[in-house]
Amino acid sequence: MSDLLLKVEDLEVHFRSSSSVVKAVNGISFTLNKKETLGIVGESGSGKSVTATALLRLIPNPPGKIAGGKLLFEGKDLLSLSDKDMRSVRGNEISMIFQDPMTSLNPVFTVGDQIMESICAHRKVSKKESKAAAIDMLKLVGIPEAEKRINMYPHEFSGGMRQRVMIAIALACKPKLLIADEPTTALDVTVQAQILDLMRHLQETIDTSIIMITHDLGVVWEVCDKVLVMYAGNTVEYGSVKTIYENPLHPYTWGLLDSQITSEVSNEEKLSAIPGSPPDLREEMPGCHFAGRCRYAQEKCFAAKPEMVEVEEGHFVSCHFQTKDMRLERKERVIHG
Repeated sequence: MSDLLLKVEDLEVHFRSSSSVVKAVNGISFTLNKKETLGIVGESGSGKSVTATALLRLIPNPPGKIAGGKLLFEGKDLLSLSDKDMRSVRGNEISMIFQDPMTSLNPVFTVGDQIMESICAHRKVSKKESKAAAIDMLKLVGIPEAEKRINMYPHEFSGGMRQRVMIAIALACKPKLLIADEPTTALDVTVQAQILDLMRHLQETIDTSIIMITHDLGVVWEVCDKVLVMYAGNTVEYGSVKTIYENPLHPYTWGLLDSQITSEVSNEEKLSAIPGSPPDLREEMPGCHFAGRCRYAQEKCFAAKPEMVEVEEGHFVSCHFQTKDMRLERKERVIHG
């Protein structure tokens, strides 16, 4: 029996305005096995959240549209399902933890009502049974006095506790795939560690696969098995966590790694930064989208888009100068500002 849970092939998501088309996701591909964790990293605007939203077919139309590709979940293409069939997948087989728990939770309903809503939507259970299941979920995510807190409202919880409630809602039906969209954003370091430990524990408990969307490469190293690096709607590098950290090949990945705070950075030293800004996706760009910010760029980088090449088993990179037969030498990091 195959361990493959999800296979994304050449996914494209476009947003149309009166004068242009923004290619927010431009032909990305990846796979996810059962009980595996994939990290998707990149700057804001790189297409990470749009990719996650597309997996649940929640792209608003108009102005958005899934313009191409396949989303194969356990062998069935999610793009071919009817709206009714897709509703049975959302929250049941695939769930999502959204970025901001304060705005994602409904302020006029108790947290118990919001967990029970997910359970009742997909399970034929009584209200009493759904409440008992909701209490069990609150206990599972580490919320004390669950029997009391189930009747409380979101504003009565701290930020970390609200994030735990979001996780409880997402996992209420024991989904096969959990999409976590920056689940530790705006949380302090201690709470971040607690949330990550909780997600690891829950993954082991209910055998859920996870797609982790984050800016924090430290989080990726700690919890993920594979990494997909996105830039301007494109995949620039893809491979195992160990490979990406020990042998990164794309200049953008180098820039992301160099911009991390590490023990080697002194108090007086300024952090390395990637110069410039991401490109305007409304404009057609024949070459590499990163070329305008890349200090290794040459003429052909602006003229032709590089193909995604498997340079070693399971390690893919999109760069004209990184192939099986040729390697670009990484220079010392540059400190900007």
